[in-house]
Amino acid sequence: MARVIVDCALYRDGHRTERPSDYSTALESARATPGAFLWIGLYEPTEEEFARVTRDFGLHPLAVEDALSAHQRPKLEVYADSLFLVLKPVAYEESEEAVSTGELMLFVGDAFVVTVRHGKANPLAEVRKRLEEDPAVLQHGPTAVMYAVSDAVVDNYLEVAAAFHDDLDGLEEDVFAPQQRRVDAGTASRIYAFKRQALEFRRATGPLSEPMARLADGGVPYVNEGSRPFFRDVSDHLTRVNDQVENIDRLLSDVLSAYLAQMGVRQNDDMRKISAWAAMFAVPTAIAGIYGMNFEHMPELHWVWSYPAVLLLIVSVCLVLYRVFKRRGWV
Repeated sequence: MARVIVDCALYRDGHRTERPSDYSTALESARATPGAFLWIGLYEPTEEEFARVTRDFGLHPLAVEDALSAHQRPKLEVYADSLFLVLKPVAYEESEEAVSTGELMLFVGDAFVVTVRHGKANPLAEVRKRLEEDPAVLQHGPTAVMYAVSDAVVDNYLEVAAAFHDDLDGLEEDVFAPQQRRVDAGTASRIYAFKRQALEFRRATGPLSEPMARLADGGVPYVNEGSRPFFRDVSDHLTRVNDQVENIDRLLSDVLSAYLAQMGVRQNDDMRKISAWAAMFAVPTAIAGIYGMNFEHMPELHWVWSYPAVLLLIVSVCLVLYRVFKRRGWV
């Protein structure tokens, strides 16, 4: 268990006391002491490593299965002895323009909080430090931990959305840049990659609305009724995030449509130019083809000035065609 336990602490009246050597004994002490609770954090435990925690804390087997397997949608489950909240922290790598998601599960009971983390995205260390520096909040017990973790995850969503918007502005500039400065190679692939990242982001933020609304409405066991305004604030921030994610997805669709339309226009322009140059080359080809026929009795075949006259005719017709096409913007 030492491998997977990131931190374990017993809190009394909002203050951290000691790191217990035996969390089973510490849990009994927390349950016997008013205003005390145990917070234990785990990182990617195996089924065998989590078995003792399951037994000592009385966790529901279905919630334990979800916590071990991961790959869950954000949700809130109410069981007889605990709550089970699933969050998906998000990190955005601006250099790679990629969204990475982790998973964070919280078991909240009468005098304990068990957090199980999967992936690299992790707000827990900062949350624990911030809570320990504010005993007035931490003294509200497990509810304070669940609120602080949810608030940190959703606030990070806002930062990710802002960074996503910045990179999306750069993508728009590339798509709508003047033709001589724009590099088309890979632009469509980049837009589709952005849409995949936006979809991954939406999978983390969208399903979380219903759990946050339930916590804000109250009536959830093991949750302090006085915390409703705080969860309502988290829910409001999440609504704003979901609106931004939807706007990002809509804007990406518009950018993709505009890019494809631009490519269609450019292909039409290229076809016009090719057709114009083909028409100009057709004139000397046609004249040379006629006079290349091996007939004995052809007009001007023995005229001294026939060769320069044909050349002058070819050049004149080509110049006329060039001026006409130039005026129409075809060349």
